[in-house]
Amino acid sequence: MWNKKRVWYIIPALVLLLTAGVARSTDNHGLIPPVEKDEHLSTLKNAALSLSSFARKNGLDDQVFFLVDMRLPSGKNRFFVYDLCRDTILLSGLVTHGKGNSQWQPYPRFSNCEGSGCTSLGKYKIGESYKGQFGLAYKLFGLDSTNSNAYNRSIVLHAHESVPENEVYPVPISQSEGCPTVSPQFLTRLDHLLKARKLPVMLYIFN
Repeated sequence: MWNKKRVWYIIPALVLLLTAGVARSTDNHGLIPPVEKDEHLSTLKNAALSLSSFARKNGLDDQVFFLVDMRLPSGKNRFFVYDLCRDTILLSGLVTHGKGNSQWQPYPRFSNCEGSGCTSLGKYKIGESYKGQFGLAYKLFGLDSTNSNAYNRSIVLHAHESVPENEVYPVPISQSEGCPTVSPQFLTRLDHLLKARKLPVMLYIFN
């Protein structure tokens, strides 16, 4: 099941230019302005605090959280590894959002429906790693009504070479069929961290 998943990454040059121009405008469709790590720290801390009790009750890691803030532009780092005990961002990187049933979706749209091609908001348990169509990947199990179909949709954490290693804002990055997709280098760092944790880590995608 997991090796058969197909994901298309489309970045037409014209769309890049148009989206970059929109990203610079004051009307950014709900996206918050690009921020530095320190400025975003309080948002991440609040998100982790809201998850910590759930994590303890369900046998999940209550110190390290993978947090994805979909309000940020795709060309900015919006995937954060946050250490609640130390109030520190351990890692940050770029991550895709789903393109939906379209050639290009400049701003995230969210759905839990199979075949939607959209990102699903909510809490995930990061499961076991495996070797899939795009190499190393981690299974994701949706823990909310907003992402309960994640496993059946083959929504996984994986890498793709089309995702840059460094920020490219105001240019957007590639898009997925709904998977949180990162650069190969970033996934390697996430993999090392996940293997070092004693309990399963939560991924939280919020908007």
